[in-house]
Amino acid sequence: MCEKCSQTNRRRFLTGTAAGLAALGVAGWSMTGPAAAKTSPTSMTPDEALARLKKGNARFIAEPQLCEADLGKRREQVAGGQAPWATILTCADSRVPPELLFGGLNLGELFVCRNAGNMADTATMGTIEYGAEHLGSPLIVVLGHERCGAVAAACEVAEKGTVLPGSIGPMVDAIVPAAKAMLGKEGDLVANVVRESAKRTAEKIGTQSEIVSHIVHEGKLRIVYGVYDLDTGVVEFLG
Repeated sequence: MCEKCSQTNRRRFLTGTAAGLAALGVAGWSMTGPAAAKTSPTSMTPDEALARLKKGNARFIAEPQLCEADLGKRREQVAGGQAPWATILTCADSRVPPELLFGGLNLGELFVCRNAGNMADTATMGTIEYGAEHLGSPLIVVLGHERCGAVAAACEVAEKGTVLPGSIGPMVDAIVPAAKAMLGKEGDLVANVVRESAKRTAEKIGTQSEIVSHIVHEGKLRIVYGVYDLDTGVVEFLG
């Protein structure tokens, strides 16, 4: 059952100006013009956002059928601005669509970054910073998944020194340190590296981004990581 069906009377869409958004800047940088959101940021706390993701994933497991979400009406509501209540960094894998696995969420609810291996490269870091500072998203989730192809490729490099073709090699370079750290550990290597890599990426976001770390320090933002199980549909939050 989707979010619209389970909470038909809920209306979280907030209208009005974004006078307070620019104040979120920690480096004096502000957004103006058409790109600036006209919607006030969500009033959810980081913990409330995380609880909602967990509840949505439980609904996805128990009642996976989806209803018509009235996308046309919702599109009209969010066309003028957005106030996502969670930022999700996850893999480009076609089996891991965040809006669905967190309970059939609608337009304008999640700010999503996706790339093979859910890595925080420069473009992704900038996207996450924009979501935190300018859109007021109170939660960042780094979400790895079971049997990740990018992680498996990094494990090949770490174990066997495999040279990967094209841009795939440089792409997985950021995962290789996690793979090397997990060599010889008990359990499945790929599964261990999926968790370790997600953890390291979450730590990188929180420590290497001054924008993000500042907002975390203010208590307005939380960073967590987890793993999605392709077989069961369960998201396990690990930290």
